Amino acid sequence: MTDWLLALVPQYGLWLLAGVTFLSCLALPIPASILMLTAGGFAAAGDFDLWQALGASCCGAILGDQLGYGLGRGIGPSVLARLGKDQSRDRLLARAQALMDRNGAAAVFLSRWLLSPLGPYVNLIAGSTGLGWLRFTLAGIAGEALWTGMYVGAGFAFGGNIQAANDMLGSLLGLIGGAAAVLVLGLWLFGSGKQDGLR
Repeated sequence: MTDWLLALVPQYGLWLLAGVTFLSCLALPIPASILMLTAGGFAAAGDFDLWQALGASCCGAILGDQLGYGLGRGIGPSVLARLGKDQSRDRLLARAQALMDRNGAAAVFLSRWLLSPLGPYVNLIAGSTGLGWLRFTLAGIAGEALWTGMYVGAGFAFGGNIQAANDMLGSLLGLIGGAAAVLVLGLWLFGSGKQDGLR
């Protein structure tokens, strides 16, 4: 599927890019990240304008998020119950729910780029649990801008060398995730030590 989609990029360009990022935010298994890297490479070669590639990617993703949130608002509980019947999706839903319970709008932001497999499920949960539309939208736009900026920007910077750009982004996201885990653990230990001192 990836090769077929990549072959369509020169013909359908920005519309394809927007459509793929839109569908990826609805939990469809589409290689949006690879397509954004490719679009960045096309922009580096002068076939696309960089800002248009960024805009198409980001707009498609934001619209996909909005549809997921709207579905969560309208028919969220029944959709979530149906999705929960699949074991692999049930685990993702449980992780997304825990992330939303702990972090609210920050979960929306983080699930756009750092914890992206949870993104579509966070959209549904945010809508069904009544997270305010404005908070959801602002956090979503910030996260999608970061996600699309990283991938299209990396494709542009690496001049279309998709493998090198993908490897670099994987390492960067792993580093950010590890640093975040260390920070959270440090804050938890600091908070625990403070409470012990108060006893």
